[in-house]
Amino acid sequence: MTSSSLSTRKKVQEKRPLNLDEAIKRGWEIPDFSIKEIRDTIPAHCFHRDTFRSFLYLFHDLFLVFILGYTATYFSTASTFPLRICLWILYWIAQGIVFSGIWVLGHECGHYAFSQSKIINNLIGSLLHYPLLTPYHSLRITHGLHHKGTGHMSKEQSFLPMTRSKIGLPPRTADPEGDGPHKMFDDTPIAVLLEMLIGFSTGLPLFILTNAGGQLYPDSWWTSHFNPYCPIFDKHQFSDVIQSIIGISTMFGFLIYLGQTLGFWTIIQFYVMPYMASNIILTVIFYLQHIHPSIPHYRENVWNFHRGAALTVDRSYGSILDHFFHHVGDTHVVHHFFSRIPHYHAIEATRYIKKALGKHYFQDETAFYIALWKIWTQCRFIEDEGDVVFYKN
Repeated sequence: MTSSSLSTRKKVQEKRPLNLDEAIKRGWEIPDFSIKEIRDTIPAHCFHRDTFRSFLYLFHDLFLVFILGYTATYFSTASTFPLRICLWILYWIAQGIVFSGIWVLGHECGHYAFSQSKIINNLIGSLLHYPLLTPYHSLRITHGLHHKGTGHMSKEQSFLPMTRSKIGLPPRTADPEGDGPHKMFDDTPIAVLLEMLIGFSTGLPLFILTNAGGQLYPDSWWTSHFNPYCPIFDKHQFSDVIQSIIGISTMFGFLIYLGQTLGFWTIIQFYVMPYMASNIILTVIFYLQHIHPSIPHYRENVWNFHRGAALTVDRSYGSILDHFFHHVGDTHVVHHFFSRIPHYHAIEATRYIKKALGKHYFQDETAFYIALWKIWTQCRFIEDEGDVVFYKN
């Protein structure tokens, strides 16, 4: 196709009338602001990355890992078996929370928000993510794509909604249940809880292994963060993916060595169970940041970066958990606009961006476990047509 025909096709697409039926029905106003207008409202010091201060947070987390692990060595002296079980469960949850905070610091490194130095960011990010079985460089690349395409129906890398046709529903005009709710989704509460448990416990590992829940690449035999030849990565990123493979392989080898030395049951108790708890926590946080029945997705003729960045949700998990999570949940909107703002400035920056965005700033104060149930059962699919589309069930 010639450049002139491409230009003509683009002009035709641009002239196509927008399908805003759902936006009108929901009373959704498409925002009209520039990224500069938003940035100018945030004080300059919020963008400053202090390496020393970032390391203080890291040492804080590592100290907690040590204290919790050391305390757990005394659980065997507990007087009864039920008490020992309770202590171990509490340890797995507490250590899982701390592991999640460490993962968030590694995530900050991937955005180069930990330090002004790219070398320090990549070194610390690798040292934090590989022990948590996360391929640092591979995820750094795909997460960057997620930020560049948030809320876009063909560019979103990580949270791509299923469409009506993909889940096997008839066209809306031929669907007797219309916008829903659809009986095919009617499950008992126990079945829904089991579905959620499986989904949240396997969500992050499956995304890393198979890009589950992410952008679809029909021509790829294995879309994975461990496949440098898959369509996610460019040729110049080959070495980054290989570094991630080496890092994860080294960690697996180290765990096998520890298992043979200390006993595999010990590794399961002290590391595997907190790791699984951390996966669930992180997946829940990510899920609630990007999926909500009141927030739409845009298609090409409506989407731009800053409109997509505003399609995110701030949610607090309480002051204590927000502290241990390094405010990854309650400052997520500003993070999508300016990902190099470190978490210790993101709280202040959120106050300014909240005023700047006005009605386009979204914060959900619903208790997370209630919101989780509501979103899981109500956000099933979107329509195949429409430039502004909302989740339906």
